[in-house]
Amino acid sequence: MIDTSNISVVVIPRDLIKVNNLTGNIYNSVVVVSKRANALAKEEKEELILKLAEFAPKNDNLEEIFDNREQMEISAHYERLPKPTLIAMEELLSDRIYYRKVEPSDEEPHVV
Repeated sequence: MIDTSNISVVVIPRDLIKVNNLTGNIYNSVVVVSKRANALAKEEKEELILKLAEFAPKNDNLEEIFDNREQMEISAHYERLPKPTLIAMEELLSDRIYYRKVEPSDEEPHVV
């Protein structure tokens, strides 16, 4: 995974010609970024669930659910991270994504 400390958390304009030239087709670039973003989001969600499970209360006391500061701090940390789409776009632009087409007739690239 790419270092997210230097990725802006806001959307910034991108040079579409450069994005187009990376895969030879702007639509293929969008597909590559979206598939990588989905993979990153899935990894992030699994990591968050594991971290939050450590603080899950053993009983179903309603007061304890609302007052668990550790869970709120972990959730706030993940909310401040850059979105998976921004990370995936940065990975594509810095040539850190490997993608390939399965068949020459297949127009959609497959991200590995």
